[in-house]
Amino acid sequence: MTLYNDHFQNHRRYSLPKAQLIIADIPYNTGTNAYGSSPQWYVDGKIANGQSNVAGKQFFDTDKDFRISEFMHFTSRMLKKEPKETGTAGCMIVFCAFDQQMELIEQGKKYGFNRYINLVFRKNFSPQVLKANMRIVGNAEYGVLLYREKLPKFNNNGRMVFNVMDWPRDTVTPKVHPTQKPVRLLEQLIEIFTDPGEVVVDPCAGSGVTLLAAQNLGRRGFGFEIKKEFVRSYEEKIAPAVSTQFDLWGRNGVVS
Repeated sequence: MTLYNDHFQNHRRYSLPKAQLIIADIPYNTGTNAYGSSPQWYVDGKIANGQSNVAGKQFFDTDKDFRISEFMHFTSRMLKKEPKETGTAGCMIVFCAFDQQMELIEQGKKYGFNRYINLVFRKNFSPQVLKANMRIVGNAEYGVLLYREKLPKFNNNGRMVFNVMDWPRDTVTPKVHPTQKPVRLLEQLIEIFTDPGEVVVDPCAGSGVTLLAAQNLGRRGFGFEIKKEFVRSYEEKIAPAVSTQFDLWGRNGVVS
């Protein structure tokens, strides 16, 4: 598994093999309201203590003007071509904000991704604790599965794959990124849409947990991350976790 400290727009200089699956968690363009419903807005999570150093801050400097059109332009070239055979096509999964879904779908069509399936990831908790006085608080994250014409490869052993999936808690992997996804969730997606030995690419890799999930399952993982501190955290904390996770997790990600 390899994480490049570079922008995904520069992917050609690395001669990457074409991906069977692209997984990306793009910036949600939340701007300075990134921590707006999180207890981290206040010191020790308590309003009485006043605002913390993340109040009015964004997660990253790209979290206000991320361009989905540019993302689609470059990442569409990373996916392998549409095969003649059925049941072998690649696809792209993009974690996104609810209101980014339609733009991803429309921009996807411009780059050959004429089909899509919307995804909902259901948590058994809500991060919106500062909105607890509301009758409804968010406990879901959203994504879009994009593919060209032929249905992507599905390794579901004849079972249905629902577009609403549970969000497993990850108490095993070191948390080094504010929007880090659970490794087991990524493993579930990788298991469904790829076979062992195939290539998984994460253009917005962050902590690199997608690469860890790919490695756990015997896939070849590549990622791009422009922030040196996240690449350093990946090298120091995430990459070494692969041997640990083989000890803690069974083949299907169940803690033994």
